[in-house]
Amino acid sequence: MTRDASDLAHRLGRQAEAVCREYLSSGRREGRYWMVGDVRNTPGRSMFVRLTGPESGKGAAGKWTDAATGEHGDLLDVIRESCGLVEFRDVADEARRFLALPHPEPEPASSYRRKAPAPTGSPLAAKRLFSMAKPIAGTLAESYLRNRGITALHGTGTLRFHPRCYYRPDEHSPTETWPALIGSVTDLDGHQTGAHRTWLDPHGFSEARLGKAPIETPRRAMGDLLGNAVRFGVVGDVMAAGEGIETMLSLRCVLPEMPMAAALSAAHLAALALPLTLRRLYIVRDDDPAGEEARDNLAARAETEGVEALTIAPMLGDLNEDLRLRGLDSLTASVRVQLAPQDVARFLKAVQIA
Repeated sequence: MTRDASDLAHRLGRQAEAVCREYLSSGRREGRYWMVGDVRNTPGRSMFVRLTGPESGKGAAGKWTDAATGEHGDLLDVIRESCGLVEFRDVADEARRFLALPHPEPEPASSYRRKAPAPTGSPLAAKRLFSMAKPIAGTLAESYLRNRGITALHGTGTLRFHPRCYYRPDEHSPTETWPALIGSVTDLDGHQTGAHRTWLDPHGFSEARLGKAPIETPRRAMGDLLGNAVRFGVVGDVMAAGEGIETMLSLRCVLPEMPMAAALSAAHLAALALPLTLRRLYIVRDDDPAGEEARDNLAARAETEGVEALTIAPMLGDLNEDLRLRGLDSLTASVRVQLAPQDVARFLKAVQIA
């Protein structure tokens, strides 16, 4: 462990319970430990984090073990996994944000310049936006998803909440601020290339707007999107891909362990890059001409890459509409008959409500 990592881990250990409440909010304190399902903040009791103890060595505060998997680590690992981060630099930045620490290497005073703003809509701007947001647990973003019927929120570190995200209707209008759900767009190697913003209504959920802010375009993406997606889970040989974040999280309520990707539009779904390990792809189609065309184009490309392509079609307009209006049992029954038989046994398990 580098000196910087060691120092951050020790500082986090001194605030172990506060770290757990922030990043492992699905758990709770029991005596000297924080109990939770796993390092990705799944509800349960198999993982325990030491809340008290020495700064280092055996029994150190902040050390954790998952009894179900044998995984273990420190609070930097908790931040990395619960936030869906890959590079240590991003983990360290998030740790410093939590600890309210300055950047470790400021420029010399003689050559100090204010950090240049990232070009609007660039991958760098997207990365900075995501780093300024916080995990969704306990926020308006979590309430928004739950009000849309989405209760399977394990492993959603690629989603964050920003309470005052900039919104500008057009180049001639003043900038506004609205709370927003922020999705991290990543490539196949896990590097962030963009961000997706869903601005939310601060006054709460309504059927008319389904929780989105009362603005003309409550959804916008930024950065490099082509081939990339907002991802949930680590892909092996099977995955599902569709357009919207809410659509894919609705399917995740039925198939909680299947890796998924939200490409954010029909055009980007058709261009989604496929992992080399993939053998079967479920294409989640929205019920409109653009959705059908995206499905056809992606299926054709998948077949040329040796990947079996199957379709999951909604009963109504999309899977979130199915979930909200027909209910989880009806959605589960509809999805079941569209799965390959081996994937029914592998992925269609009893869903635990978080």
